[in-house]
Amino acid sequence: MKQIGKGGFCKTFLAVDEGQFPPVPCVVQELSPESETFKTFQQKVQRLEELGKHPQIPALLAYFQQNRHFYLVQEFIVGTNLAQVVEEEGAFNETQIWQLLEDVLPVFQFISDRNIIHRDIKPHNIIRRSPIPKKGDFVIVDFTTAKLVTEIDWLTSETSIGSPEYAAPEQARGKAIFASDLYSLGVTCIYLLTQISPFDLFDIANDCWVWRDYLTTKVRDVWGQDSKSLRLAQILDKLLQNAVNRRFQSTDEVMQAMGMEAKIQVALEAHQKCENPPWQCLHTLTEHSGRFSSVNALAISPDSTTLASASDDKNVKLWDLNTKKVLASLSGHSQAVKSVAFSPDGQILATASDDKTIKLWQVETLEEICTLLGHSHAVKSVALSPDGQILASGSWDKTIKLWDVNTGTEICTITGHQLQVNSVAFSPDGKLLASASYDRTIRLWQISALAGSQTELQNRPCYSLLATLSGHAWAVLTVAFSPDGQILATGSDDNTIKLWEVNTGQLICTLVGHSWSVVAVAFTADGETLLSASCDKTVKLWRVSTAEEIVTLSGHVDSVSAVAVSKVRQLIASGSRDKTIKLWQLVEQDNS
Repeated sequence: MKQIGKGGFCKTFLAVDEGQFPPVPCVVQELSPESETFKTFQQKVQRLEELGKHPQIPALLAYFQQNRHFYLVQEFIVGTNLAQVVEEEGAFNETQIWQLLEDVLPVFQFISDRNIIHRDIKPHNIIRRSPIPKKGDFVIVDFTTAKLVTEIDWLTSETSIGSPEYAAPEQARGKAIFASDLYSLGVTCIYLLTQISPFDLFDIANDCWVWRDYLTTKVRDVWGQDSKSLRLAQILDKLLQNAVNRRFQSTDEVMQAMGMEAKIQVALEAHQKCENPPWQCLHTLTEHSGRFSSVNALAISPDSTTLASASDDKNVKLWDLNTKKVLASLSGHSQAVKSVAFSPDGQILATASDDKTIKLWQVETLEEICTLLGHSHAVKSVALSPDGQILASGSWDKTIKLWDVNTGTEICTITGHQLQVNSVAFSPDGKLLASASYDRTIRLWQISALAGSQTELQNRPCYSLLATLSGHAWAVLTVAFSPDGQILATGSDDNTIKLWEVNTGQLICTLVGHSWSVVAVAFTADGETLLSASCDKTVKLWRVSTAEEIVTLSGHVDSVSAVAVSKVRQLIASGSRDKTIKLWQLVEQDNS
């Protein structure tokens, strides 16, 4: 379609694979014969095939040779490189740098574990997939100058490769090592913080970096005022050391300095303790088998006889939990269904969709009662009040709406979140509503008594903001109240679960163990156990009183996107992007 890059012996083009339907955009890199032999090209292909298995590295789609040139065809990453992001949005703040490091350091570890040095880390080669970055949204691209390190490489030198502004001193001398990529990452960070060329951030006369002098006044005023920002400054300084022996030697060291290593260790220890779990998967439901059949949401009816499952195929399935068979399939939404909820009496099912609508269904007759219209963007979550009279919906239009279930009319719109709302939940007494958002906050709303005429409702507010809970480093994806209403559990893109005291808004503890985003949480009926579902393909059970992990349920082969727990049976349901639903039951342990 067009040339989008050129450097050294490589040209990069945006292309379209018309052999696919619909046509698929991709990136084609043309390598000149001066830079490659057939043998080195084959070696490069092998490296790219291995690296492309990581979700934050473009996959290699094809490769070939034509007219003496070598060609690589790679996945096209939709997004904006960080050089463009800074130009369009201005310099990064401390939180954005911390998020970037947390997101890309595991990718650097993946690369170095395979004895590969990228050798051209810079803002242009890091792509942000979306304006509101989630875990895994930063992608490392352009591995044309990447090098596989062998023992003999430590004894030889080569010509300087990479971008002079970002290359480590030893790399400029033809002696790139693993720590060279970390140096380039450090330089990338200080450029993002200052929007000043790295050449101008280095004081040649005194042989030192002076990046702090170029921070904006607003950033400089808060920089180093708390322990976290001070630690980040120290990490950047150590990444930028000219002398290799004073620099971080490995990604592990950087992650440990950031506290990420501890999280990994906790996860490993928890996994080792749970090799023989008391919860076992006794049934796997596979009827969601179409191409677009990722299971997005689950709900178990109050009497635990019926399971509702929502999918990307636009349908909602109802399952008989005794026979494990599909009772019915509800169709009517025009886009993926993202949330389902039963009314307290089990007679009504609410469904929310990316098509901006909510539908109410009569469970017994399987008939659609009504469609609720009003949101201007995808609806990601619905919850019904304990008395079944009010429905709350959270949307990517940044609002929450309250609806009268009996009439299907909108009661009010709740605004306040700065970004998309991902999840809503009522407290057991129905007086509070919790909402979770991409703005990294959880808000507690006090819901007013909604009895009275429609005129009276219009003349008084139906809600008030009670508290804003902050502490998650990334988007908050899910919320759930404990059965006694005293604890609020939240799951986030930062891989953690937080427990909050509802009455005071104080953080009780942070549960660490998942290695990827936590997308769903739910309490058991007795409130003693918390369930969490994660993109790391697992469901974890936690003891609420001690904040310790009880067990990890493994078996899904892709991200777990939903979890539901029975109120009357020892039964857990989990849904996944692998298109399956697993039913887990507590089995007796043989202690003989």
